[in-house]
Amino acid sequence: MSKTVWLIPFFPLLGTLLNALFGRWIGRHAHWIAVPALGCSFLLSCAVFLKVWRGETFTGDLFPWIQAGAFTTAVTALVDPLSAVMLVAVTGVGFLIHLYSVGYMHGDSGYARYFAYLNLFVFSMVMLVLAGNFLVLYVFWEAVGLCSYLLIGFWYTRRSAADAGKKAFIVNRVGDTGFALGVMYLWVALGTLDYGAVFSRVGALSPATATVIALLLFLGACGKSAQLPLHVWLPDAMEGPTPVSALIHAATMVTAGVYMVARSHALFERSGVALDVVAWVGGITALFAATIGLAQTDIKRVLAYSTISQLGYMFVGVGVGAYAAGIFHLITHAFFKALLFLGAGSVIHALGGEQDLRKMGGLAPRMIPTTVTFLVGAAGLAGLPPFAGFFSKDEILASAYHRDQFWLWGLLLVGAFLTAVYIFRVVFLAFFGGPRMSKQIAQHVHESPLVMTFPLGALALLTAVAGVVGIPSAQGTAFARFLSPVLPLAEETGGHGALSAYALLILSVIVAVAGVLLAWLLYSSRPLSAEAIGRPRTWLHALVFNKYYVDELYGVLFVRPLLRIAGFCASAFDLGFVDGIVNGVGRLVVGWAGSMRRLQTGYVMNYALATLLGAVAIVGFFLSR
Repeated sequence: MSKTVWLIPFFPLLGTLLNALFGRWIGRHAHWIAVPALGCSFLLSCAVFLKVWRGETFTGDLFPWIQAGAFTTAVTALVDPLSAVMLVAVTGVGFLIHLYSVGYMHGDSGYARYFAYLNLFVFSMVMLVLAGNFLVLYVFWEAVGLCSYLLIGFWYTRRSAADAGKKAFIVNRVGDTGFALGVMYLWVALGTLDYGAVFSRVGALSPATATVIALLLFLGACGKSAQLPLHVWLPDAMEGPTPVSALIHAATMVTAGVYMVARSHALFERSGVALDVVAWVGGITALFAATIGLAQTDIKRVLAYSTISQLGYMFVGVGVGAYAAGIFHLITHAFFKALLFLGAGSVIHALGGEQDLRKMGGLAPRMIPTTVTFLVGAAGLAGLPPFAGFFSKDEILASAYHRDQFWLWGLLLVGAFLTAVYIFRVVFLAFFGGPRMSKQIAQHVHESPLVMTFPLGALALLTAVAGVVGIPSAQGTAFARFLSPVLPLAEETGGHGALSAYALLILSVIVAVAGVLLAWLLYSSRPLSAEAIGRPRTWLHALVFNKYYVDELYGVLFVRPLLRIAGFCASAFDLGFVDGIVNGVGRLVVGWAGSMRRLQTGYVMNYALATLLGAVAIVGFFLSR
């Protein structure tokens, strides 16, 4: 298996190098390198998955990396059921997004650069998933952050895109600082960073030490997976091309935090407190982001806040010990969220770049494939049966309830209702009702080309059928049983029976349907004018519309004070003190040189006299001794 495993990241890395080095000559044919590279990685990931399905695993070193005293580490790969599932999701969804990009980015001046970045992103995420120790995980954790900066700010000539890229990079640095400290503390506490050795020795850690390490690692997860209070970068990431939004929000960067917590579950369990923190941060974030999604008017921003909310559900899953449920929702979310973002991109493409829901409407008759597939994605996100999102979300809700986490369960249930409202608000405002765009744009509305609609169809099919592996049984779901060698099967602690499980399932369906009906009553049952949409009428609507003023609060608390400090350091300290010292030394040398220059008269007799005086001084010195 070793050669196959290392070839999975090799192909996207090769695609990156070819397009980066020769992109000027490859130009508009860059996709002929990037797309097949991802296709090969996906096929190899499927081959590895089948081997893992038959019971094989793999752990191997590519090469020794660091040897410094007692600290030694190598570039190590670990392939087990968890990493095999993640590999298929990352490369499969990544391949469809690459294919979609051929149509969406057609004619862009940075075409080769775009595909070089996209291949590099997938390479970094594949290596993060394959990592067999925390140091390799950390390196590629940072690499996906770098790639997100490059892709979010891809159209760097636009000020908003450049600022969004910087914001994502800086906010992630806050979380990544905690992650780095957690990795260092882990080495100090256990003397190793290899997964196997760490998880086998975790019992040697005191609960307090395990708590500190786990919370530092989770701080990194909050940054990468956009959880409170480090969520503010993700909505602004919409400034990048829409396929980039799909890649970041679906199966790659933002899911890294959930994957890390699930992979490190033994460490978090040793703490106990850390798992409660994970669950509550996830639950509060899920509801918080869902309320903001209700009021946004940019179609991509609604989906961005939806991603933040759904990541909260995943963290609740792993936080209450239902690790397989959290990872299952990660996989199903990859399908329907990539579908929704690519569907939104199809709409934006048809409207000439328009993203405002107030300037859409009536697109369904002109864009039937996009409408149908977007509806499938919306149903999956809302948790309507029989789509995959229903099974994964219901499993998390049931896990919270059966562990007597009733407050968390209540938060998630309200969040599920709001999820159905905001996503079908998008459906009704974008695809149904009367058109609200200008007549000139309305005349040019058209369906996207096959290279864009084919990925939509494939993701819609996956959204429709993937729930099969999440059907519950007495032995757990098929998905949970597959992951059981890595992630322990969830155990009910509340003593609730089968009737309770069926009642919870029916309740979640009722909540989702009620959300759809409310969205229909508000946004489709009667004609709406563009002016009536998204205009705050109450203080609560204004609060949600302005995202609880969190960005403004951070501006007052952090951005402006730091700018003032930086301005003071630049003007008073750097220019006044540091440059003053340097310039003072320069002026001193110039003055000394000027005074010495006066001694250089050019007269031979003066020089002879100076030589004579010097000789007399030397003789006088020796005679006086």
